[in-house]
Amino acid sequence: MLFERYGHGPCAFLCLHGWNGTHATFAPLAAGLPERVSLWCPDIPTGATLSEITDSLEALSTAVPKPLRIVGNCSGALHGLLLAERVPVERLVMIDAFAYWPWYFRLFLAPVLGRYAYWSAFANPVGRWLANGALARHRTESTNLTDGFSRADHAKTYRQLELLSEIHPPEGFRGVTAQIDIVCGERSFAAIRRSAAIWKKVFPAAREYTLAGAGHLPLLEATGQLRQIILEESPCTV
Repeated sequence: MLFERYGHGPCAFLCLHGWNGTHATFAPLAAGLPERVSLWCPDIPTGATLSEITDSLEALSTAVPKPLRIVGNCSGALHGLLLAERVPVERLVMIDAFAYWPWYFRLFLAPVLGRYAYWSAFANPVGRWLANGALARHRTESTNLTDGFSRADHAKTYRQLELLSEIHPPEGFRGVTAQIDIVCGERSFAAIRRSAAIWKKVFPAAREYTLAGAGHLPLLEATGQLRQIILEESPCTV
């Protein structure tokens, strides 16, 4: 599995990007890391099954210094939960993680019309511009929610969305014993805020955080707040 390592400290975090992301998703977080900290940021494989992806993450996790801590952004948090079902995880930070499929994801996966809706929204510049404008209240003025799709392999990106729909419901993760942190942007999608409440019911001991002013791109919009949450709630700075 290809990955980028930011920093070389023994206090390590396995950082898992979301839908249509890459290891570079976590580059903003990497700036100004304490010397004791390192971020292990893989490119989650495309064209693989969920089981194969989890196999690859499990293999990579053997090289990450222990105890294993995971930071999962959006759907990366779901991959983190799948990994935590297999290997011991001390802590999982779930950033803007969906707990259910909102109507727009169901639309994209509808027979026949779903692919047309996806391609209209993400595979052409006009659609991306319109979608980003329509979602303005869920982002800051300096960020673009659809920019990454301008460089996407859309066949693979669509397949990733199909795979994510195969993940079992949130209740199936009750056996995960990691310390869970639920983090969401103050201006993120309504489905994210509802999801935070669902995750809290699944993990009653979870800690909850709201990122002031942030939308659905908190790694860009609330980098400092995220870095503080991730590092202050761990022994990394001791």
